[in-house]
Amino acid sequence: MRILQHLAAIQERINSAAAKAGRNPQDIKLVTVTKTIELQEIIKAVKAGVRILGESRVQEAQEKITNYKLQITNSKVQWHLIGSLQKNKAKYAVQLFDLIHTIDSIELAEEVDKQARKNEKTQRILVQIKLSEEEAKHGVLEKDLMDLLDKISNMNNLKLEGLMTIPPLFEDPEFVRPYFMRLREIRDKLSAKGYNLPELSMGMSNDFEVAIEEGATMVRIGTAIFGERG
Repeated sequence: MRILQHLAAIQERINSAAAKAGRNPQDIKLVTVTKTIELQEIIKAVKAGVRILGESRVQEAQEKITNYKLQITNSKVQWHLIGSLQKNKAKYAVQLFDLIHTIDSIELAEEVDKQARKNEKTQRILVQIKLSEEEAKHGVLEKDLMDLLDKISNMNNLKLEGLMTIPPLFEDPEFVRPYFMRLREIRDKLSAKGYNLPELSMGMSNDFEVAIEEGATMVRIGTAIFGERG
């Protein structure tokens, strides 16, 4: 019941943030972050209505996804990779994930494209942009973005669907707003140049309402659903 209640509360907050921004809440996808969460808890979340599951590590996801498919069949669940991806794990990521949020270099894009071609798959991707000065944050720098997008546009087995960012963590979500605004501005400029980038993956448990107000179409929420991780 706890998960069901938390999901209902999150959906209500999504609805309120969308209404405040004059948006349709149905345009905002909840990516339920299941990093470190036990499989039985994940299954409860799916039974409660969750349809997109987000994992950060390929190896952990591989174990869960394999076991999940054994335990639940005919499920319409999607799995998204929301953590950074190393080139040597690209082969497995392509096999496991419907959408990869974290493409941040030409070399990684080329490897994912190659593995997708081997799997006879068109891999859906987002490009992760680094908008903060934090060393720990991943993403392509804004000055290198156009070069990466141009290269991706010539790769036959990648489908670029949008942009993603992870801003610094602040107690007050208003301090995060400029990062979300910037990602939307970048997307809008690219749209004016002819790029079709409908998805903006931004916002987590502590700041997703601000992200929605600034145009997020995917919010990545774990703690507010499952509680603090041990």
